[in-house]
Amino acid sequence: MSGFCSLFSQMLKLIARTEFARLVKDTQSERHARGFSSWSHLVAMLFCHLGRANSLREIEQGLASCEGKLNHLGAGAVGRSTLAYANANRPWQLFEAVFHGLYHRLAGQLPPGGRAFRFKNKLMSIDSTVIDLSLKLYDWAQFRRAKGAVKLHLVLDHDGYLPSFMVLTDGRRHDVKVAHEFAFEPGTIVVMDRGYTDYLLFGRWCAQGVFFVTRPKRPMACSVVEQRPVSGAGVLKDEIIRVDRYYEARRDCPYPLRRIEYRCPDTGKHLVFLTNHLKLAARTVADVYRSRWQIELFFKALKQNLKIKTFVGTSANAVKIQAFSALIAIMMLRFLQLRSRFGWSLSNLVALLRMNLFTHRDLWAWLNNPFGDAPPAQPTQTSFAFQLA
Repeated sequence: MSGFCSLFSQMLKLIARTEFARLVKDTQSERHARGFSSWSHLVAMLFCHLGRANSLREIEQGLASCEGKLNHLGAGAVGRSTLAYANANRPWQLFEAVFHGLYHRLAGQLPPGGRAFRFKNKLMSIDSTVIDLSLKLYDWAQFRRAKGAVKLHLVLDHDGYLPSFMVLTDGRRHDVKVAHEFAFEPGTIVVMDRGYTDYLLFGRWCAQGVFFVTRPKRPMACSVVEQRPVSGAGVLKDEIIRVDRYYEARRDCPYPLRRIEYRCPDTGKHLVFLTNHLKLAARTVADVYRSRWQIELFFKALKQNLKIKTFVGTSANAVKIQAFSALIAIMMLRFLQLRSRFGWSLSNLVALLRMNLFTHRDLWAWLNNPFGDAPPAQPTQTSFAFQLA
């Protein structure tokens, strides 16, 4: 008999149960609950993503078919009506809190090395993606006259490319308004596209000691304060400027900014970058903006591998629960990918893990050697914390 529980159960050990119990109490998730625990709710929603269940019926039947293997999960099978009611009425804030707690826990356990840049500043990307919905079913998700949508606003941590913060709004909410809700530590470098151009936001970040790298909207009227010597391949201009187009812009952002003109050596495309970081090399600023593409790749991986483009509930509460559970799932998968010695692609890891979700085998041995023979049975179960040491 194997000394290990299922791969799914070992993945769930990434979530601290004592912390989860505290979050359940803080959010009052089990207030008036009868029989169906919040932990079972979380397990069912993670199974929705990892098991690729397309409906409440598939979640119900998928867990019921494995009911004999659910003891290690600390959960049991669930009826689809019970799950539908929980998604519609239990607070989505519990899943948000689990997501934040898991990020802080896993970010501190990432393997050393792998940073793309030498500077010690924290590098973050912000962007949003639109998920189309039927306005007849999701009447709260207004987007256009005959079309509904939700917008997922995300902050991506470039250390491991883990999602660190998410806000879900209707499709009409502008990116800049949501960006004002983000809070960053002083010294953080935030990279974003030109859709986030807002001088009030830039001025607030400058006052807080937060750096940004973006591309300005054209035309941009400004006064050149200083011409810096040009250095680095492809760099055409490096200027210190002050915004002087409108009085409001000068009032909102009275700080000196840096404007860099750059021609990409590979494509020959002419690009202009705007930043408040005055010490980075101009070529490094261009490379930092290029790294913004990682958040686009993250959105692509999220939509391709997890259940995020269609939902198993129609209420706003159910959609938020499914969105945050998707981020919890992909954070687990990304962490396993980084800690493994095998050269996994994320899509291949998701596919093979789905086939072996309830296989009883050491998770880390399987990750490092998925196609090798299973090790001999162990007399005792090894804890996840011991395996990470």
